[in-house]
Amino acid sequence: MMRLLLVPVLIVLLAACKGKTKADTLFINGTVYTVDSAFSKTEAVAVKDGKIIGTGTTAELQQQFDAKETVDLQGKFMYPGFIDAHAHFYRYGLGLQTADLTGTTSWEDILHRLSEFNKVLAPAKGDWIIGRGWDQNDWAVKEFPTNEQLNKMFPDNPVILTRVDGHAAVVNDLALQQAGITAQTKLTGGDVFVANGKPTGVLIDNAIDLVSAKIPAANEKQIKDALMAAQKNCFAAGLTTIADCGIDYDDVLQIEKANASGDLKMRLYVMLSDAKKNYEAIFKRGKIKTDRLNVRSFKVYGDGALGSRGACLLEPYSDKANHYGFLLSNPEHFDSVAAVLYKNQFQMCTHAIGDSGNRTILNIYGKYLKETNDLRWRIEHAQVVNENDFALFGKYSIVPSVQPTHATSDMYWAEERLGPKRVKGAYAFNDLLKQNGWIPLGTDFPVEDIDPLKTFYAAVFRRDAKGWPEKGYQTENALTREATLRGMTIWAARSNFEENEKGSIEKGKFADFVVLDTDLMTASFEQVLKTTVLKTICGGETVYSK
Repeated sequence: MMRLLLVPVLIVLLAACKGKTKADTLFINGTVYTVDSAFSKTEAVAVKDGKIIGTGTTAELQQQFDAKETVDLQGKFMYPGFIDAHAHFYRYGLGLQTADLTGTTSWEDILHRLSEFNKVLAPAKGDWIIGRGWDQNDWAVKEFPTNEQLNKMFPDNPVILTRVDGHAAVVNDLALQQAGITAQTKLTGGDVFVANGKPTGVLIDNAIDLVSAKIPAANEKQIKDALMAAQKNCFAAGLTTIADCGIDYDDVLQIEKANASGDLKMRLYVMLSDAKKNYEAIFKRGKIKTDRLNVRSFKVYGDGALGSRGACLLEPYSDKANHYGFLLSNPEHFDSVAAVLYKNQFQMCTHAIGDSGNRTILNIYGKYLKETNDLRWRIEHAQVVNENDFALFGKYSIVPSVQPTHATSDMYWAEERLGPKRVKGAYAFNDLLKQNGWIPLGTDFPVEDIDPLKTFYAAVFRRDAKGWPEKGYQTENALTREATLRGMTIWAARSNFEENEKGSIEKGKFADFVVLDTDLMTASFEQVLKTTVLKTICGGETVYSK
């Protein structure tokens, strides 16, 4: 009798399965923020061949799909994979192979870290010693150091220690000698600090390039190791796409090789550096577009950084009389780049920090863009904007690409640099959002921390990790939670011309997700920084799991 009952039940089950659509993975019982146009929430997502084939309630999708694997999210929170709209993926990976100077509290602290790093590295005579991440604004004595101690510690090794933003460096005399830098060295868009008739070792902006050019290029193994190390840390942070801002075409070839081997799964939107060899190579080949790699833009440097007083201002720095900062190239250069990129239909992405730097680039962009358009030329950082210039972003459809943690890193001293009136146009994310109705967000890692949750925290709460200031920093320019999440997902994708394939959890898009233990839409500021990434899924594959 039992066998007779089993036969019809089995027939019913087989018939039910036969009518279902095949899927690879079914994610169920979650709180899924789709970040679609309605900012809707749902419970479940079906995935096949690395793409989303359905969304809906758990019951709906279980009835509709027959999946090889079912993942129960147990009420946890799924979002589109985070996209960092401005970072330095490859350079970050290389930096993991050098001395980490972030968080140092004094020049003496740096020297101690170098001493410890040197014991591990054990460099041969002539090998370069490289470090990055210091910020003199975090020290009790906020002046730039000099290199006497470096000369004593490393008489046989050239040393370069780059500031956290990459716009200042301290080098020893051996590095100066190899670069041919003397007290008489003069250059556009850079500075060599001199005291008592000799260089102190402090270099600003373009002066750093003279030394960097002498550092031996990374070999193929070092490059591969850098890409893999960067990918590992990005996946652990919930990132599935990175806009890598400013690398060479030769580096792109190495990325393609790592893609082809299947080792590099991170999706990269690469901006090529402003260099003749890169223009020649990519214009000859044409734009590159695969599921993992997109190359259709150039990164140009307009001016320096605010922290090193290299940002170009319309009026002198409030804390340094008669000093305006500087452009890193003549305006004619930016104009010529804009002309060639407009002609070849490539995106132009220009670093601009100071109000003069931003005005210069906005007006040059406007010369070519002329009116509203969909070319998505970007200004990276848009950090200090004159009140009369905000409207130019909307007039010419120029995309402000900003990094919220810059505001909370700089808020301790920004007013000293800019004064109480001018600082109101700094880190003005909400004012910038109003111009086009959307704004991509990034971190600028390794200048800032790689963690996109800190981007969310800084954008929404405008406080530091200790909750200071209690009411937030210039909160009139805080972003809403929804705008911030959009800025880290769909708007970041849009800034890369990729909104039709990623940035939201919708049918037909890549199955790129991050699962958190916290609801970012309701969490307190304390809870946001305690949030844990539970899973990162890229192309339907779990690439990180807690």
